Amino acid sequence: MDPVLVLVFGVFCLLLLSFWRQNSGRGKLPPGPAPLPIIGNILQLDVKDISKSFTSFSKVYGPVFTLYLGMKPAVVLHGYEAVKEALVDNGEEFSGRGKLAIPEKTNKGLGILFSNGKHWKEMRRFSLMTLRNFGMGKRSIEDRVQEEARCLVEELKKTNGSPCDPTFILGCAPCNVICSIIFQNRFDYNDQSFLTIMRRFNENTRIMSSPWIQICNVFPAFLDFPGSHNRLIKNVSQMRTYVLEKIKEHQASLDINNPRDFIDCFLIKMEQEKHNQESVFTYENLLTTVSDLFAAGTETTSTTLRYGLLLLMKHPDVTAEVQKEIKRVIGRDRIPCMQDKSHMPYTDAVLHEIQRHFDLVPNSLPHSVTCDIKFRNYIIPKGTTILPSLSSVLHDNKEFPNPEKFDPHHFLDDHGNFKKSDFFIVFSAGKRSCMGEGLARMELFLFLTTILQHFNLKSTVHPKDLDTTPVIKGFASLPPTYQLHFIPV
Repeated sequence: MDPVLVLVFGVFCLLLLSFWRQNSGRGKLPPGPAPLPIIGNILQLDVKDISKSFTSFSKVYGPVFTLYLGMKPAVVLHGYEAVKEALVDNGEEFSGRGKLAIPEKTNKGLGILFSNGKHWKEMRRFSLMTLRNFGMGKRSIEDRVQEEARCLVEELKKTNGSPCDPTFILGCAPCNVICSIIFQNRFDYNDQSFLTIMRRFNENTRIMSSPWIQICNVFPAFLDFPGSHNRLIKNVSQMRTYVLEKIKEHQASLDINNPRDFIDCFLIKMEQEKHNQESVFTYENLLTTVSDLFAAGTETTSTTLRYGLLLLMKHPDVTAEVQKEIKRVIGRDRIPCMQDKSHMPYTDAVLHEIQRHFDLVPNSLPHSVTCDIKFRNYIIPKGTTILPSLSSVLHDNKEFPNPEKFDPHHFLDDHGNFKKSDFFIVFSAGKRSCMGEGLARMELFLFLTTILQHFNLKSTVHPKDLDTTPVIKGFASLPPTYQLHFIPV
């Protein structure tokens, strides 16, 4: 037979097989747009803003629908009711972690963020307990954050009111807090190794949110080709090398009766379980878990702070109101503390609105179902990827009228009191919700109020000319770069 005919026939059979595999289970899964063979629905998605595509699909197929990312189905949850029903009401069944190509390659199923099953449960339980023992959610960690806030103010004073890009300064503060918990040390803001760490974190978040990585996550074969993913993988490797050096330093000076930080506690647990062949407390897991905590405890908070300052410059009337409240409740002679928060409803509302409006992780990290489950009369097979659209909840126009507008009154009642909302799920919900939520809330309140207590924010352009639209909205939303003047009050 002619080789060309053989090739054509082979491709035809492959396409037919792909089409059959994609459609054989569609009678059980939620409805969705018809996928193309092999590539699925990827051409119908805006990889620069996937959450916008999800909203368009939900208008046609409802709040629960199926998309094919390549040849694999993913079920999208759109809107508060669907997200809550899955992640909270059926939390155990929806507690799996969906697969992403880059973390699969770098984490290999270890750590906290991208692990599953017994492994994930033990790591999360141990990490939560250890972090709490070292002050997470307690007064002792508040003292650390306050001290870092003082250092942040001193560093900002060194700008002498000149225009500056706050990216790295704002990254150093939360990074030092998490470093004090896992490494028992902090860095000087001008430490070159520290600045290198900040640059790698920032670059990795940007690359992970790029359209190219969204494509690589659907078609992992592209990881074998040149592209920005190689830079990301190299950065992760270099960060692991740094963490490895810290672990070795801890091993050399370990006192099992006096653990100093997270690494010490993990090393002690490793020693206790050294005869357990099935123990998850291994050297490789320590390396990955510390790297997860290091990255997650730094970049998310610093990015939110950066966007918050941009919004406050864009809305000077809001900034003035916050500073008025700071002056009334705290004054100038002491540093803010968490007890102040309950007396500052407007500031609390502004912090919530910054996070809601920014929509840091629009579609959460992917989940997966841990067993076959009947959900809203559909059958979702075990292992199916679940994509909860947090953006659809944070921009619900019934809960937040005119949701695209930055408006602190979304979180204030008619009497000016702070108003909680079940729709505020920036830290996700259920069993996979962010375990650093309490620390992140504390840092955002203490860092922003301390900055505004000491400085006025002055834009280098007229506020109306400031563009607050995220430059990237993929894995994470990233604010545009900007400069501002920190003018001492």
